[in-house]
Amino acid sequence: MRLSLVFLLAACAPAPAAGQAVAPQAARPALVVFITVDQMRPDYFERWPAQLTAGFKRLYDGSAFYARGEQDHAITETAPGHSTILTGRSPASTGIVTNELGVPDTAAPLVRVPGPGASPRRFRGTTMYDWMKAADPQIRVLSVSGKDRGAVLPIGRAKVPVFWYRFGIFTTSRWYADTLPAWLERWNERQGAAKLAGKQWDLLLDATSYAEPDSQVWERGGQGFMFPKRFSTDSQRVTFELMPTPYMDSLNLDVALEGVKALQLGKRPGRTDLLSISLSATDYIGHTYGPDSREIHDHIIRVDRFLGWFIDSLAKVVPLERTLYVLTADHGVTSFPEFNRSRGRMSGRANADTLTALADQALQQRHGKSFGLDFNNGLLYGDVAALKAAKVNVDSLSSALASSVARITGVTRIYTPRSLAAADTADVDAMRWRRSIPADFPWLAAASLAPGYIWSFSPSATTHGTTNADDLRVPILFMGPGITPGKYQRARTVDIAPTLAAILGVKPGEPVEGRVLPEVVKPR
Repeated sequence: MRLSLVFLLAACAPAPAAGQAVAPQAARPALVVFITVDQMRPDYFERWPAQLTAGFKRLYDGSAFYARGEQDHAITETAPGHSTILTGRSPASTGIVTNELGVPDTAAPLVRVPGPGASPRRFRGTTMYDWMKAADPQIRVLSVSGKDRGAVLPIGRAKVPVFWYRFGIFTTSRWYADTLPAWLERWNERQGAAKLAGKQWDLLLDATSYAEPDSQVWERGGQGFMFPKRFSTDSQRVTFELMPTPYMDSLNLDVALEGVKALQLGKRPGRTDLLSISLSATDYIGHTYGPDSREIHDHIIRVDRFLGWFIDSLAKVVPLERTLYVLTADHGVTSFPEFNRSRGRMSGRANADTLTALADQALQQRHGKSFGLDFNNGLLYGDVAALKAAKVNVDSLSSALASSVARITGVTRIYTPRSLAAADTADVDAMRWRRSIPADFPWLAAASLAPGYIWSFSPSATTHGTTNADDLRVPILFMGPGITPGKYQRARTVDIAPTLAAILGVKPGEPVEGRVLPEVVKPR
């Protein structure tokens, strides 16, 4: 998509065992297009049905659609969520527990631009790409995202074309390559991000088409929350400003299409290639303005148009009848607590950061060193091996910390390693924590929150990360050859990979936790 075009567009069968494959039900697709919309809630498809007229509409109407898809683990963040979608396994198996402990890697610096390096070094096991490659060593693949973790984790450890946005260009890290391919260099030379300098994001439709008020003061910290959103005239500064706007996703889709053409994806007779796209702007906008904002409403309408353009454009390269689309999200999002309270709902912000810092300081004063205690979305962890070496009674420490966290307003359930191991399988939250924490992870306490509560100390943004439905719930859909459209209820993101494997007739490289969805792959 050239920049001018961007603005025109803007105006219950069990899973097979690891060694088993199910024959495809229809002609083998030439290309699997896997789309993750970061922070996409399934109810967005249903809030504005008359206004979704392009990509989202086609995907919703023409697919096997699951309105109660779930990221069925506890820490509903971007990195853990992306690690489940093409693996069939939970974060406890993939080893991706949190964003901070996901893809950051100083040993894998970026190509051409500064900034934190990234790699799948912490990722464990295999992905759909590995399974497809085992069946077809010549498979072609491309993964593109606005975020490093969105590009890296769906593919796993393979050193293949994986690119993400940074400082106005799409780049990669030296885990994958020392230089960028010529086609991507040419795309970057267009300076599509920088050319947004001096432009603005205004409503796509008439203001009367939006029921949401444009004056909710909790949005964006109470500053700059009204339309239009004007970009700086500085071509460097605008490369950051565009991230919480729809234009980030338009650039992402454009570079993905360019890569498909350059790498000749979907052009091998009788073979299937893989394209993974993770659209990041919904997450940036959702955090900044919230899921009940006019901004998210306008953004979803615009992404609908962008996706419609992308589907039509890709169909000119790979026939639509030979393309299999899969769409989901890495997590949902909870409304601003301030918004909920304005509607008379119980809601709030919980914070254990101070408690954690004080506990680490107390241990440091007693033992002369820090044990690296940290807290992330309900999980309190640290250097357990060092604690044991210092003769700290870790079980007692864990119990004391859990008792302190349990007193925080909004906390409904608290677990220690010992109590989680003993928890009954009927305890849904406990099972989600088990699916989040690898057996060798050094943690001390884990807490769940009441509905409407978030782990946050700042009133300037809302977030996700809990075991609550708003954070867990994601759309899941399959559209393509041999798939009968229909509307269904519950599925989990770990069901996606085994279902795809069954469609393609490939074997999972290891045992998976998900099942083959019978509405997509009909039992024989």
